[in-house]
Amino acid sequence: MRPANDNRENRPQEPMNFIANQLNFDDAQLEKMEVINDKHHFEMRRISDDLRGLKDDLFKELSNTDLQNETVDSLTTLIGNKQKERETEVFYHFRSIQDICNEKQSEKFEVIIKDALRKGDNNGPEGQRPPPPNGHGPPPRD
Repeated sequence: MRPANDNRENRPQEPMNFIANQLNFDDAQLEKMEVINDKHHFEMRRISDDLRGLKDDLFKELSNTDLQNETVDSLTTLIGNKQKERETEVFYHFRSIQDICNEKQSEKFEVIIKDALRKGDNNGPEGQRPPPPNGHGPPPRD
């Protein structure tokens, strides 16, 4: 429930509030979604903290005069695994939300997610990023 003085129409909605409003969740669904979101935020913070630590470890190696390629390979593999864990967590988070939807809500939820993914895709044709607004950017790679 929103407080009477909560003026959300004048500010951007958080993604989960947007989804709950678009799907017209009832109170029971809102309570379930809150539990799902709390768990998701905890997991995402944990993964982000782990990633930050691994990246710190990697870049500490910049000044290592006795740098071994295996060290860089190991750390970048661990970073890649954490990125995978993050993507998996996001996927199952949305899956958990879809699980509390009725059939009609589930169909609308799929449309919302597909639209969000399209808007979030900054890559142009053939996986290339669009040029920067000033028209200058790094030279193309060979």
